[in-house]
Amino acid sequence: MIVAAAVCPHPPLLIPELAGAAASELDELRAACAAAVDALRDCAPDAVTVVGGAETAGTYGPDAAGSLAPWGVDVRAGSGVPILPLSLTVGRRLLDEHGLVASGFHAVPFDASPGECAALGERLAAGAGRVALLIMADGSARLTEKSPGYLDPRAEPYDAGIVRALARGEVPDLDPGEAAELWAGGRAALQVLAGAGADGPLTGEILYDAAPYGVGYFVALLRRA
Repeated sequence: MIVAAAVCPHPPLLIPELAGAAASELDELRAACAAAVDALRDCAPDAVTVVGGAETAGTYGPDAAGSLAPWGVDVRAGSGVPILPLSLTVGRRLLDEHGLVASGFHAVPFDASPGECAALGERLAAGAGRVALLIMADGSARLTEKSPGYLDPRAEPYDAGIVRALARGEVPDLDPGEAAELWAGGRAALQVLAGAGADGPLTGEILYDAAPYGVGYFVALLRRA
């Protein structure tokens, strides 16, 4: 049973070693992520599973490691050979910083169908004991003219709809085609959360919602009602 889920973004700059002089610009975001992960720990879960988008599917054990070397600095999460994609590397780093050990990591293809995502969520929710999820999910990267994907007027209402739903403890229906057009990298991971939450109502709380670099970053905490 899912007892809690935290939704956090996964920009490389979330890691202070990569942010350098700009580190302070994301202090509020880092604090919100820390609060969300601490809340997962306080729920005393029997297992914590990290889910994030990636180019290809993958399931990794608790010892899986990652590196941020492709983004400029070889900052490691874990001590083994780095195999985790970006989203799961940042997720592991967040858990490591707050004394939580993942029971496993799941990479979901960015183009995975809603049905595939929901099925994974249902499997995770069916796990024995009290399960907590850390969902690594960015919003649209087309919110401003300086965004990586430039401005798309659909992006702001798209992200706002996600945030409103998370505040209710829900995930809205998300179309894969629209998500791809809006450069919304967290769509698949969020739909895994939708499948996992189908076993009963959750309450939601938004801890952060901003776009400091033209990319939608939101932090949410969902708990069993």
